[in-house]
Amino acid sequence: MTALGYHASHEQFAPSALLEYVRLAEEVGFEHALASDHFHPWSETQGESGFVWSWLGSAMEATDMSFGTVNAPGYRYHPAIVAQAAATLREQYPGRFWFAVGSGQLLNEGITGTDWPVKEERNARLEECAEIMRRLWDGEEVTHHGRIDVEQAQLYSRPETAPPLIGAALSEETARWLAEWADGMITIATPDHEDDAARVEAFREHAPDKPIYLKAQHAYAEDDDAALEGANDQWRANCVPGAVTQELRTPEEFGELAAELDEGVVEENVRVSADLEEHIEWLEADRELDVDRVFVHNVTTNQEAFLEAFGEEVLPAFE
Repeated sequence: MTALGYHASHEQFAPSALLEYVRLAEEVGFEHALASDHFHPWSETQGESGFVWSWLGSAMEATDMSFGTVNAPGYRYHPAIVAQAAATLREQYPGRFWFAVGSGQLLNEGITGTDWPVKEERNARLEECAEIMRRLWDGEEVTHHGRIDVEQAQLYSRPETAPPLIGAALSEETARWLAEWADGMITIATPDHEDDAARVEAFREHAPDKPIYLKAQHAYAEDDDAALEGANDQWRANCVPGAVTQELRTPEEFGELAAELDEGVVEENVRVSADLEEHIEWLEADRELDVDRVFVHNVTTNQEAFLEAFGEEVLPAFE
């Protein structure tokens, strides 16, 4: 059974506002949440970027929902520190915290002045970080010298069970690679599902029993024009195509490229509609992919209206 979750976008809303949104999300029936982990927003228009690890403690205390976040260890975060943060949340809220790891973007990881490596090297660093974190969660004293250095690190406050370590994939190749070592996969849903299905199939071929999560971009408003306007205003910079998104350093650079895109590219990446039945159909198609959770991200700013409408009309269709 596919469960629906709510996406809390730290790039778009102040942490205090997001805390109220997850409270409302729980009230209307969502049981799961995904929160973004960025240092910068994707665009100046979005204009926020709270520190997710501080916020998660508040959100998990304020609700009974499960929470996850997508993190890129090995650059602005040392994996031992990420392991400690994740262990603390999992110990405080048993069974409710998981997190995903990805190879990152220069937009966030570049703030430390790192020389940004090619994708192959970033993947190797990611897998090395995952091994370090798992050893720490197992209670080992870890000394490791490689792409990442660790010297006599040991976690003393550990949960009964380690947090699931989900891998983030945007390509079939990455999905296939993650199946070898990650505890599950999270990927991005698109309106036509063609690429989504290929990534899911690539992962399932090698890891048939591991969970798969989707993050799906929706734009809901009182009419179609308002939904499209809201999606263009808030999410156009996220529709820049290709691997170039891994190489841009600032929100301004994303904005400059986004300004060159026509409105059609937004509808290719975001499920834009004022008709709740259309949103249900899109999510039903997600369910047919045989995924475990779909985190719905309403990319427009009308979070209260979205949550109330989806709680009343959409969530009951998935019970």
